[in-house]
Amino acid sequence: MRFTDRQDAGRRLATALMHYRGEDVVIFALPRGGVPVAAPIAEALHAPLTLALVRKIGVPDQPEVAMGAIADVGAPVLVRNDDVIAAAGVSENAFAHVQEQETRELERRRKTYLAGRAHIAARGKIAIVVDDGVATGATTRAALRAVRALAPKRLALATPVGPLDTLATLQDEADEIICLYPRKDFAAIGVFYDDFSQVSDEEVIALLDAANAPNGAA
Repeated sequence: MRFTDRQDAGRRLATALMHYRGEDVVIFALPRGGVPVAAPIAEALHAPLTLALVRKIGVPDQPEVAMGAIADVGAPVLVRNDDVIAAAGVSENAFAHVQEQETRELERRRKTYLAGRAHIAARGKIAIVVDDGVATGATTRAALRAVRALAPKRLALATPVGPLDTLATLQDEADEIICLYPRKDFAAIGVFYDDFSQVSDEEVIALLDAANAPNGAA
């Protein structure tokens, strides 16, 4: 299975999530890549779209390797990959330094994306966390824990693609996981997209504006 782009993946996920149509749903997208995936879902389910702000904490010399993640959806949530930290020989001071850098980026994104927007509550509702794919699972786990802390009555993860072993480790974090293409052999998320170009801040803002306009999905 391949996806033309993130919007295509979102439309296909929306079809798989139609059992939630008519329910009181809130969509939490992981920026930036998860937002174009989440927008068609919010439209199909007539649900508001907001963000699960999360950042990977990468190994200092290998930033693409997650040694943890931090999320902030109301209160900060930290996830550590202690096996990666140990294998990479990362000290607590080094971990704290990268964590501080990513925390500053989270705050920048909060101000950029959410300043002036009304808070969207999840308590007692169905919360669906959406990303453009799952890889190591660190950022996904942090996002799920942060949204779970908002007390939704049900928490689901929706993603187009992810490795089977990682998805299995996330079973305890969500009440339901919807993955269109769970893979035993997995290299990188972008391999499954024809167009996996970077999503800009401007695109995130435009999609949030459109989804939550008075005549939009909300």
